[in-house]
Parts: sequence; structure tokens; C-alpha cells
Amino acid sequence: MSAWGARVGGVAGAVMMWFMFGGWAGIGAGVIGGCLLARTLRRIESDSQRKERARLAADVPFAADLLAAAVRAGTPTEHGLRIVGTGLGGSFGRQLVRVADGLRLGLEPADAWKALTAVPETARIAGAIARSADSGAAVARALERLADALRAEAAARVEASAQRLSVLLVLPLGLCFLPAFVFAGIAPVIVAVLGGVLR
Repeated sequence: MSAWGARVGGVAGAVMMWFMFGGWAGIGAGVIGGCLLARTLRRIESDSQRKERARLAADVPFAADLLAAAVRAGTPTEHGLRIVGTGLGGSFGRQLVRVADGLRLGLEPADAWKALTAVPETARIAGAIARSADSGAAVARALERLADALRAEAAARVEASAQRLSVLLVLPLGLCFLPAFVFAGIAPVIVAVLGGVLR
């Protein structure tokens, strides 16, 4: 959530706490509760941020593969970054073009690659290229390994969320069928046994 939305939510929470408790206790609870609510709301990801993160997670392995192919074909890294960034588009593509511009203008590689260090996945591309900047073949191999690792991590995340979903789907099933089983299967037996014992 945006900082402005989090502040509004915090103020609304503080006012509600003040109405609930009233007096000085309400003011104290409102200040503490409002600050905690604003902090929590700031951490909530908006729908557009979630979509951008998902797109970035899908683009990074693809970009690593494209860049590896460009470097393996003999294209200089700077030119390959520009081609891949222009082809990808979006925020990640713009970051790649910014790195290529920095390298072309003569920035130190560490300074030029700072454009990619904000997101962990993109920082891994910068790290792979920086570690194996000796030869084009080494860069291409490092990028291919990185793309494979990122795809494996994405597959593991999808599998983990599918397993979590299967567990969550069992809960409503158990909450519906367990009481029905108790009332339809066990309760009549207990009533019959108790009726026989009490006679």
C-alpha cells in the first residue's frame, strides 16, 4: 500500500480507538494503535506491485537466457544488454538499458550495475556477470546457470503454494463433514446406549 494510504488508515484506526476507549486511555491507545496499523498497512503489497513482481520474476530468467545467447554469439555485454532490455520492455528492460548506457558512458562496472541491485533477482544477474567478466563464454555459462536456478526456484515456489493450497482445502471439508459424521453416525449410537442404560 502507498505511504499516503497507510497514513490515512493509521489515522482512521487511531480515531476508532479513541472512540472505543475515550479519554486519555483512548488517546494513548489511538496513538499506539494508529502507528501500528499504519506500519502494517505500509507492508501490504498492492495489486499492481504484485503483478510487477510476478512479471519481473518471469522476465529475469528469460533475460538471462537472451543475454547468454547474445554474449555467446560474440556481442559485447553492453550491446547485448541494450538489445535484451529494449526487447523486454517494462521496468526491468529499462533497468537493463540504463546499465548499458552507464557502461557505454564509461562508468565503472560496479557503478553501472547499481541500477539492478534493488531487486534480489536482478542483482543476481549483475553478480553473475561481475564474477565471470573475464571471457564471453564464462559470462554465457554463468547466465545460463543463473536462468536454470531461477526457473528451479520458481517451480519450487509454485509446488509449495500448491501443497499449501491442498492443506487449506481440507480444512473446510473437515469442518463440514466431521460435525455431520458426529451427529449422523455417533450421536444416535450414544443416545441408544444411554437410553438402554437409563432404563
